[in-house]
Amino acid sequence: MRLRKACLLLLLLALAQLLAAASAGGPDEDSSNKEDAIEDEEEEGEDDDDDDEDDLEVKEENGVLVLNDVNFDNFVADKDTVLLEFYAPWCGHCKQFAPEYEKIASALKENDPPIPVAKIDATSESALASRFDVSGYPTIKVLKKGQAVDYEGSRTQEEIVAKVREISQPNWTPPPEVTLVLTKENFDEVVNDADIILVEFYAPWCGHCKKLAPEYEKAAKELSKRSPPIPLAKVDATAETDLAKRFDVSGYPTLKIFRKGKPFDYNGPREKYGIVDYMIEQSGPPSKEIMALKQVQEFLKDGDDVIIIGVFKAESDPAYQQYQDAANNLREDYKFHHTFNTEIAKFLKVSPGKLVVMQPEKFQSKYEPRSHVMDIESSTEGAAIKDHVLKHTLPLVGHRKTSNDAKRYTRRPLVVVYYSVDFGFDYRAATQFWRNKVLEVAKDFPEYTFAVADEEDFATEVKDLGLSESGEDVNAAILDEGGRKFAMEPDDFDSDTLREFVRAFKKGKLKPVIKSQPVPKNNKGPVKVVVGKTFDSIVMDPKKDVLIEFYAPWCGHCKQLEPEYTALGKKYKNHKNLVIAKMDATANDITNDRYKVEGFPTIYFAPSGDKKNPIKFEDGNRDLEHLSKFVEEHATKLSRTREDL
Repeated sequence: MRLRKACLLLLLLALAQLLAAASAGGPDEDSSNKEDAIEDEEEEGEDDDDDDEDDLEVKEENGVLVLNDVNFDNFVADKDTVLLEFYAPWCGHCKQFAPEYEKIASALKENDPPIPVAKIDATSESALASRFDVSGYPTIKVLKKGQAVDYEGSRTQEEIVAKVREISQPNWTPPPEVTLVLTKENFDEVVNDADIILVEFYAPWCGHCKKLAPEYEKAAKELSKRSPPIPLAKVDATAETDLAKRFDVSGYPTLKIFRKGKPFDYNGPREKYGIVDYMIEQSGPPSKEIMALKQVQEFLKDGDDVIIIGVFKAESDPAYQQYQDAANNLREDYKFHHTFNTEIAKFLKVSPGKLVVMQPEKFQSKYEPRSHVMDIESSTEGAAIKDHVLKHTLPLVGHRKTSNDAKRYTRRPLVVVYYSVDFGFDYRAATQFWRNKVLEVAKDFPEYTFAVADEEDFATEVKDLGLSESGEDVNAAILDEGGRKFAMEPDDFDSDTLREFVRAFKKGKLKPVIKSQPVPKNNKGPVKVVVGKTFDSIVMDPKKDVLIEFYAPWCGHCKQLEPEYTALGKKYKNHKNLVIAKMDATANDITNDRYKVEGFPTIYFAPSGDKKNPIKFEDGNRDLEHLSKFVEEHATKLSRTREDL
């Protein structure tokens, strides 16, 4: 019994000692764990600092510094002058320039003080490429106290080093703009005195204006060197509202050509060399003088387009100046001629003061006049001359080509007959055989435009019409207003089958051909998918506002826009009267010609009740903020569903 009690006592004593030891050891372990945690956090902090330092580190390749979106601002912040090259790894010119650029870096490193030379991969550092408006490779810029100066000289070590050293001088200032600045105080004086001047009406906040600005200034510099120089000018339309209103400026930028104060629309390119070439062409006379009868005879025998000739007594003839002014309005699309030669007047069977519009011999027929003549007097308005030319531009059955389609064959309905069209000597008879069949029908439908077209030139169009595998040598289609297309069922082609096809169209008995992807089975996402077959039911729904993006699957800008556009769709998903939609414009027909797509992405707002007047999104900032602003500015009514309330 005593032994049992003693054992129990010893056991209790041992247990007490263990508990005491455990209690004593607990705080030490907690302290140790906390210290370890603090050390870990400190180490992680040090790692983060190391990562930041790694991101900001500027590497060097063969003496050229490598800058990116992350380290750029930090590096240039305290630099007076930095030479920059924006390149693309795949660019042949960039590869060819690389050794020269390394020599430039070496030379400027020896400068006192040294001038850093850097390169930026514009294909991966998209933020910097966008910030500095890089559109070609290589693009060279000199950064002077944070301001970019375009380098426009040759890509040689000698010239680039000299230019950089010049800019690096403490007293260097950018040269004044060549582009003239016009206000209401000096506008009329400058513009009325100029034989020709290009004027840009811009808004300081406009993205397209900002993009145009450097190209416009470069063009101004180039054209100022000509003899005589062609001036370029600009007007801040937001400040000079009277001038903007006077010249019907409703969008930015708006460019107009003025000749002695008379305005003409500018329809040329918007980059340096395009502006230069266009303005040089515009500075010449709009009409060329014909000196000999032989020239007219050659136009008739070998010509391929409408012949326009003004017949006058002399340059002093008041009617001649009216003709010149009218020609200026149409000079981009037509070739104008004039003559003071009495022999030519006799050949054309007209007296001076006449405008003659006629077709080359190959397009003439027994169903139409040989020429269309108009009297021109000093009181004749330019609009009347323009109308006469446009009315008689096309023969009864013309030759539609890819080069003239956008300018000549815009009128709808257009009846097109596709076959192997060749007006060369060896094939002219066969070409005219089928064209004569079309003429027999065209004479009975003067309200429609008729044309023949080479099936190979319009192979894509023929395929979209479902006619590429028809098995027929000759096929026909009607292109209607609104972008609708109708294909003639494959059959032996002759005048009767074509006439029957046109009659069926006129009576509304034909079904349009629509290129379309399959209609999506599930279309409940934030961005509704539109295909050719659903364009009318979704986009043209008169009860709903629709924002529609036309994209191409391969387009980089479209891919960049996608997350922003999806976010926009989510933002307005519960607004029952507003649809955010998109359409692959490469795989589907746009069945309304008011929605013109000339590049990707193209975005339109189709307001409810006014689908024929869509509003194009012109802002260069395609982010959620600017897209939302555009939607809310034009939405006819924004109402949420119960789920959103």
